[in-house]
Amino acid sequence: MSDSLKSFLERNMLLADQVDEEAVLSFFMSEMERGLKGEGGSLAMIPTYASEDEGMRPGEPVIVLDAGGTNFRTCLVSFDEDGTPHLDDFRKVGMPGVKSLVSKQEFFNTMADNVERLIDKSDRIGFCFSYAARITEDHDGIPLVFSKEIKAPEVIGQPITRCLLDELARRGHDVSAKKWCVVNDTVATLLATKAGCHEASSGSIGFILGTGTNTAYSEKVCNISKIGGKGDGTMIINVESGNLDLVLGDADRSFFATTKDPSNYHFEKMISGAYIGLFARHVISLAIEEGIFSPTFAERFKALDGLNTTEMSNYLEMCHNQDYKLVRCVEGDEEDARKLWILLREVIERAAKLTAVNLSAAVLRTDMGVNPRYPVTINADGTTFYKTEFLLEYTKLYLHEFLEKRHGRFTRLVRIDDSPVLGAAIAGLSV
Repeated sequence: MSDSLKSFLERNMLLADQVDEEAVLSFFMSEMERGLKGEGGSLAMIPTYASEDEGMRPGEPVIVLDAGGTNFRTCLVSFDEDGTPHLDDFRKVGMPGVKSLVSKQEFFNTMADNVERLIDKSDRIGFCFSYAARITEDHDGIPLVFSKEIKAPEVIGQPITRCLLDELARRGHDVSAKKWCVVNDTVATLLATKAGCHEASSGSIGFILGTGTNTAYSEKVCNISKIGGKGDGTMIINVESGNLDLVLGDADRSFFATTKDPSNYHFEKMISGAYIGLFARHVISLAIEEGIFSPTFAERFKALDGLNTTEMSNYLEMCHNQDYKLVRCVEGDEEDARKLWILLREVIERAAKLTAVNLSAAVLRTDMGVNPRYPVTINADGTTFYKTEFLLEYTKLYLHEFLEKRHGRFTRLVRIDDSPVLGAAIAGLSV
């Protein structure tokens, strides 16, 4: 690494070696504690009133609803004695409110149209609702805000399952015996380990690193003081980890200032797929301003139509492939090519180290993973985590060096297909 590039990376706290794992872990866990106590802070630590300890009721069907992104999926799920899932009568349609503004009535009419064929096939409903929502003690979800794709302002603040059942009751269905459980996609990812992973384990973590990022783990109920802290057993907590108010250096600060909501979701903007490519572009632009790259590269780079996470990863994966625009930017200058590769790799490695600390915080909040024969199962989902060059490998490396060797906790990373559906089914069977 050239002296000028190394100096630039160091001044902006962009080297993975500059991340003090223990300091970040301490801050992460202190914010988790504040959230559990209801003392504010940057981590919501949302109680879910769901537990990973419940059985799956083999042979009993459950109606599964999966509202995430721009799609609404419905099906019937049942499990064999060995936990093997069976998905039947699967249907996928667009979420109401994607194409145009919808009223509350139109929103639940559309949902009911797609649930009606299933409603008499089970008295249990598992609902994966992947938008910001407060979970109530009766396991319903109250939408707090929709992403910009969904235009249904009248639905904000309404109990999502209760309103759906009210519409089905209006259509003549007897819904008086229905039981339900609403979970978000990260909680569903945690619960899916009960069906998709049969290896010995001391517990589970749900983790998503795709467009955004989030984490779920099981906390002792007595530690959740903001809801009274009374009772035995554990409850799954939706950490909302992407909102951790972490700032490492000047490049992070100046990048946050360019985003739509500069004060929030700092951690997500440091590691997630929606932002890390944009962050890399920002860092490259800063390096150009300092003369790290040649004038030719600077001219070519500034002419690009943006830079996303996939394009960033493509350069690291195939840095001689002329089909990729970053490769064309460095054509004819090996020094530029080498500096760009190192810079991008450092951005990814730092993100991986932060990811490992995130997962470590969730594990260390529990007493799980002490015995290597019974590791913590981390069900990790998200294209960014698996498709971004080096991200998975470096995360595993830092989990080994930091969580295992330094803290004596052991983990197993798994990837379970259809996690939102399977997790929602298990949640529905648990009530």
